[in-house]
Amino acid sequence: MVASRFRALAEPARLAVLHALETGPRSVTALVAATGLSQANVSKHLQQLHAAGFVSRTRRGAFVHYALADERVLQLCELMCGRLEADLLQTRGTLGMRRSA
Repeated sequence: MVASRFRALAEPARLAVLHALETGPRSVTALVAATGLSQANVSKHLQQLHAAGFVSRTRRGAFVHYALADERVLQLCELMCGRLEADLLQTRGTLGMRRSA
């Protein structure tokens, strides 16, 4: 189950959709505008995010609005971003030491 959830987060376009939902529920049309992805692409990624339990959907008239099912998914992304930043700083430091040696 854990591997399946991480696979759902392994696609940059799905991360962009999650980030676009950070400010609140949005329709597919709004997500297309926010991400620059095609409507078909956004819909496909929303389906996968919904199946993984990362987004919820609510019908409002003729439109479906998507929202984060659990905002802790963004905390997970921030945790990984922090780890990547630390790794990058360490790599830069190591490269700087090699140049000065």
